[in-house]
Amino acid sequence: MERRRLIAAAGGTLLFSLAPWQIAEGAKLVNVRMWPAEEYTRVTIETDVPLKFKHFMLRSGSPIRLVIDIEGLALTERVKRLIADVKPDDPYIGAMRIGQFKPGVLRLVMDLKTDVKPEVFLLKPFANYKYRLVFDVYPAHPRDAIGRILSGSEDTSDAGDLINSGAAADPLGDVLAGLTTPSSGGAKPQTGSSLPAKTAPSKPAQTAKSSAKKSDDDTVVIVIDPGHGGEDPGAIGRRRTQEKTVVLQIARRLVALIGKEPGMKAVMTRNSDHFVSLGGRVAIARRVRAHLLVSIHADAWVKSTARGSSVFALSQKGATSAAARWLAKSQNESDLIGGVNITTVNKQVASVLVDMTSSWTISYSLGLGSAVLQELADVNKLHKGRVEQAGFAVLKGQGIPSILVETAFISNPTEEQLLKNASHQQKLAQAILTGIKKQLAADKTLTRQG
Repeated sequence: MERRRLIAAAGGTLLFSLAPWQIAEGAKLVNVRMWPAEEYTRVTIETDVPLKFKHFMLRSGSPIRLVIDIEGLALTERVKRLIADVKPDDPYIGAMRIGQFKPGVLRLVMDLKTDVKPEVFLLKPFANYKYRLVFDVYPAHPRDAIGRILSGSEDTSDAGDLINSGAAADPLGDVLAGLTTPSSGGAKPQTGSSLPAKTAPSKPAQTAKSSAKKSDDDTVVIVIDPGHGGEDPGAIGRRRTQEKTVVLQIARRLVALIGKEPGMKAVMTRNSDHFVSLGGRVAIARRVRAHLLVSIHADAWVKSTARGSSVFALSQKGATSAAARWLAKSQNESDLIGGVNITTVNKQVASVLVDMTSSWTISYSLGLGSAVLQELADVNKLHKGRVEQAGFAVLKGQGIPSILVETAFISNPTEEQLLKNASHQQKLAQAILTGIKKQLAADKTLTRQG
């Protein structure tokens, strides 16, 4: 009764009105999922109607706890079982438990291993998902640059300042060693809008640390972007193979190959099964001042007979085909499927999702795409014999040459099997690398000049 208020209806009849925080009980639990990762941990409660919630931190005592009060969900055996089945074996959550706090309100408690910066938000139904109550548990003090970007701890609008965050404790330090500015000040990032046609980006100053070693100024930094991840599985094959899984495996193989090449270094946008927003992927590429970005995917179509590899670049004039337009639309919906806290995106990374491309970057991207496509022809049938173009959001914001590789059709049973094959994955990775090397050798305007 204390949460309700009396109102007078027409004719003087007294009715009970629910408080704004309160909704009708009886929400049906669909699922509980957990995605632990070094960057952050996500817990999702999916229901058939939206839930009301409050959350707060308890930092007094040990351990630190994140408390979420959820209204409208009954404490059934299934709820308790699903919470119990979630194994919180990750860097941030030590244990989880749920119980009846008071009539109509469940209390979910997360015992934390370290201080965190939680984000709790509700997602509306999209694709195959119903309403989702999402808990993104970010470390309060991320240990690496990618974690700081994804948690919103860094201002991605100025990569020059971001790079000065300290290479010693940063896994990206080796990549950034020859690409940073002195601690006294940061150079602005080179973006496509400032690149004249056929002109290379200017060389940034070296740090004292890197100047003691062989110069890394000629190192080509390549961002490898495995598509989808976490709540966003991407396309799913008939044998239930998930796109997010196979493209991560291919990406890891490609990164390993790049690591063996002199003068080349690779950075992954994700190296585990967690969701990275399109803005986050763009921010990572800008953070490391990448020379190239290669986004790896596995295509799908309504007909299982569709097959073959494809390569896409960004278009300034619209899609080159209806299929390319459809594919770009579906890929750009990744944030809606994977689940993004719109408030955080608007504040932290939405500003990087702008088209900073130039005619030079698109021209180079087309050349790179053609070189990669030619190599893929030796590994797999080509779906299209030329590079197609469309408005892919992940290719828009870097201001650097970028391509999206659709390695095969996961909706085709034969190609689905190939995508799961380690030997075939290695061949795809090698083909992509060979194409990159051929483009770099043919057009040297990309690399930094001394």
